[in-house]
Amino acid sequence: MDEHLDRLVRRVQAEARVPAVSAALHRADRPLWSRTVGETGTDSPLGPGTQFRIGSVTKTFTAVLVLQCRDDGLLDLDDPVGRHLDLPAHGELTVRRLLSHTGGLQREPFGDVWDSLRAPDDDQLVAELDRAERVLPTGRRFHYSNLGLAVLGQLVARLRGGSWAQALTERILTPLGLTDTTVTPLPSAATGFLVDAYSDEAHPEPPTDFGAVGPAAQLWSTATDMARWAAFLADPTALDPAGAVLAPATLDEMRWPLTTTDETLWSAGFGLGLILIPQGERVMHVGHDGAMPGFLAGVYGRRGGDGTAGAMGAAVLGSSGTATELFDLPHRLLAAAVEHDPAEIEPWRPGAPAPAALRGALGRWWGEGSEYVFSWHDGTLRARGVGDPAGRPPAIFTPLPDQPDVFRVVSGREVGELLRLTRDEAGAVVRMHWATYRFTRHQETFDRYDFRAGS
Repeated sequence: MDEHLDRLVRRVQAEARVPAVSAALHRADRPLWSRTVGETGTDSPLGPGTQFRIGSVTKTFTAVLVLQCRDDGLLDLDDPVGRHLDLPAHGELTVRRLLSHTGGLQREPFGDVWDSLRAPDDDQLVAELDRAERVLPTGRRFHYSNLGLAVLGQLVARLRGGSWAQALTERILTPLGLTDTTVTPLPSAATGFLVDAYSDEAHPEPPTDFGAVGPAAQLWSTATDMARWAAFLADPTALDPAGAVLAPATLDEMRWPLTTTDETLWSAGFGLGLILIPQGERVMHVGHDGAMPGFLAGVYGRRGGDGTAGAMGAAVLGSSGTATELFDLPHRLLAAAVEHDPAEIEPWRPGAPAPAALRGALGRWWGEGSEYVFSWHDGTLRARGVGDPAGRPPAIFTPLPDQPDVFRVVSGREVGELLRLTRDEAGAVVRMHWATYRFTRHQETFDRYDFRAGS
C-alpha cells in the first residue's frame, strides 16, 4: 500500500516538475503515512517537518474561528457584519454570505495587491472598503473573495479582543496539536518557485506577508499537520471527542453545500468556508486548496462510502506555483487508500431490545403511497424507504423530552420535522404522522382508500 501511494507522489513530482512535494495521509486505523520528494531550495533538507505556504487553506481556519464565535453566542450567521465592525461600506453583508462567497464582494482589497505584493494593514483594509466594489448582487452566485475572508478575520479579532493570529493559536492550533502550523515561516521552510514553462529553470518567488489579508491566505504548515487538520474537518469526534474546538454538529453545518462553484458542472460546492467535492457513491471530500507565489496546496478529508476509515484526511504541499496537478493528488491518495487498504469491516453484535412502548411502531409502514421500514438500531428509532439505495443514510428520530410519542428527526430524510405516533385504546400504535403526512400499516390513497379492503 505504501509503495502505491509513494509512486503517486513521485510521479506527480516528476511529471509536474515540482522542486519539492510533501504529502501525508491520516486515518484513525493506521499509522500516519507521509512522503517527501525533491529539495527545499535551502540549506535545510526536505522532510516531514518542512513547512510550505498553504495559502487559502488558511480560510478553513478562519471559518472555524467564526463558527466558534457563533457557538459562543457572540454573533449570528445572518448578522450583517457591520453590526460588529465599524465599516465605511459593505457592512450590510452577512457573515453567512462572506463565509460562502455569495456576498458579491470583489476578489481582492482595493489596489493592485498582486502587482505590488504590498497588502494593507488592518486600518488600511477597513478604511479602503468603500473603494472596493460589489461586483455582483448579493446572493446572485458564487464569487470567490479574499477580501471577504479578510473582513471576517477582523470580525474574529474584534469579538475575541485580540488579534486573529492569537485567536487562531489559542483556539485551534494548540488544542489540536498543530504545532508546525504558523503565521510566519520557520527557518527550515521550503522556498517557493516558479518553474519556467520551456526550460528546467526554477526561479524563487519573493516572500510575501499578507498583512490584514492574512486570515485568507497567510499560514505556513507541514503535510502531516494538514493531514490531521483535514481529518478533523471530516471527522471531528475522532480528533476532538469533547468538542473543545468545535461541536461536531457545527462542522456538519459547515459542510452543508450553500452554492455550487460552477452552474454547468456541479462538480464542486461551497459550504461555510469549506470546498465540497463529491466523489460518487455518496462520498464527499471536504477541505480547501491553496495557492501563493511559489506554492500550491491541497488539503481534504474524506466522508462516507464503503471502506472509508475514520478520521481520514490527506494533504499535498508543493513548492511550485504552476503545478496544478498537485490539487488532484490528495483526492487520488484518499481514493487509493480506500481501494487498496479499506477500513476493516466491523462485526455485527446483538444489542439491547427496543423499548416496549416502541415495539409496536417497528416494521413496515406506508406514506405518500410508498413503503418504509421503521427499526430500532444503536439505541435509536430509524426509518428507511424500501427502495432506498444501500448507501443512503436512514432518518433518525429522537423523542421530545416531554412528549414520549412525539419525535424529532435529527438526521436523514425530513430532518428537523416531527413524527407523531397515534395509539388505540389498548395502547397499540395504529397511525403515524411524519412531517404531517399520514403513515398507515397498509397502502392508502390520500382520501384513505385502502386497496386491501377495496374501500
